[in-house]
Amino acid sequence: MSEFTPSSLTAHLPRVRLAHLPTPLEELKRLRQTLQDSPRLFIKRDDQTGLATGGNKARKLEFLVGHALQQGADTLITVGGAQSNHCRQTAAAAAQTGLGCVLILSGPPIPRTEWVGNLLLDDLLGAEIVWAGDRPRDEVLAETTRTLTAQGRRPYVIPVGGSVPIGAAGYVAAVEELAGQLAQRREHVDRIVVVSGSGGTHAGVLVGVKALGLDIQVEGMNNFAVAGIAARVGTLAAETAAYLGLAIALADGDVRVHEAAGPHAYGTITPAEREAIRLLARSEGILLDPIYTARAFAQMVAFIRAGVYDPQETLLFWHTGGAAGLFARAADLMAEAG
Repeated sequence: MSEFTPSSLTAHLPRVRLAHLPTPLEELKRLRQTLQDSPRLFIKRDDQTGLATGGNKARKLEFLVGHALQQGADTLITVGGAQSNHCRQTAAAAAQTGLGCVLILSGPPIPRTEWVGNLLLDDLLGAEIVWAGDRPRDEVLAETTRTLTAQGRRPYVIPVGGSVPIGAAGYVAAVEELAGQLAQRREHVDRIVVVSGSGGTHAGVLVGVKALGLDIQVEGMNNFAVAGIAARVGTLAAETAAYLGLAIALADGDVRVHEAAGPHAYGTITPAEREAIRLLARSEGILLDPIYTARAFAQMVAFIRAGVYDPQETLLFWHTGGAAGLFARAADLMAEAG
């Protein structure tokens, strides 16, 4: 790998420091002992980015908020579910930088006395909540943006998950950070396993790996049966590379996505997710979230148990955070508790 300075691939972009970086790189020695014939396992702790309990969106928001401020915006506006990690961290970024924040949340209004988990944090952070009801979120987003503009505010729209080239650039920089940590420790990983949801994190990691010429396979776990997620990641990766001015090309097989959801819908917590959360918590003292990382981690463990990965390999699981969501799903998590 050629020499590079920290975040050299993204140094020309506007950026606001929001995250606690670098995040820890830890070896999962006790987990490996628990799993038979397991590869060597590392975890990249982006649950420790700070910004209202941490998570991967902090890296994306550094670049998105930087761009928003460059454009003269005074309000961040985005969309998500009631327990959206992205919305919670967007609200925190807005509070930290003195911007307003409006969140368009799915579904009918939830009584304030029932606001828990991320939704409670959204309120504590000062976000304005707009419930989409039975209307498409994007329709309500466009309408609300027009209303804010008519009121003399300067809204900056962040698409779901911050999964656009500006946001994905945060994970190009993250790969540079990881490469530096591995070089310092004289370590190598063969695979990076990451959640594939809205696609921005996966795309950014893939671009970073390709741009630095790292011999690492990036594998996404499609955690809620998104149709065409591999194509979406590939398109976003190409757009991100072009946005950064990087002359890289994706080869056949570079975008790998495994179907971790199976027949289970988004938000469904199955015995596999419950077992994954307890397994990592009780072996390493690390908390997964109930929707994204638990499903991806469960699939990775299933692959290890099935012998899909060579025990001589070294795997890295990129933890994207979201533990605040555990408190909103306590009843589901305690069902058939072990």
